Amino acid sequence: MRHGKKFNHLGRKAGHRKALLKNLSIALIEHKRINTTLAKAKALRVHIEPIITKAKTNTTHSRRTVFSYLQNKQAVTELFSTVAEKIADRPGGYCRIIKTGHRKGDGAEMAMIELVDFNTVYTNSNKGKAGGKTRRSRRGKGAAKAATAATAATTATSEEE
Repeated sequence: MRHGKKFNHLGRKAGHRKALLKNLSIALIEHKRINTTLAKAKALRVHIEPIITKAKTNTTHSRRTVFSYLQNKQAVTELFSTVAEKIADRPGGYCRIIKTGHRKGDGAEMAMIELVDFNTVYTNSNKGKAGGKTRRSRRGKGAAKAATAATAATTATSEEE
């Protein structure tokens, strides 16, 4: 029986799996967005979210703990400086997984995993719509108003001359 066994082994031995997740974590921290298979993306999210939570407190102990997982000085520096200041007020859910279809060669399901606060498309476009204050208008109204304003401006300037 496999009760409570939620860990995905990804078809690898423990050492290979740890190295894979370490390298994927470093790539995600450096590039803020990577493309990989869906299974690896889900395993990476489980692996990196506690590391990012640890990076919110900038102490020597937390830096050493994160370094023990990543083994990369540049990634640790990037995580504690750039990433930590953006995710400081977020209580969790630092990564987003978006399915991108199937790989042509073997049909594996592919996904893009990204750090949520570094995607400007989602963060900027949803701010105006969050309160429900902006209403969508019909296309004809804006064009008609612009056309009448333009004709009024041209007639006013021609009358002055």
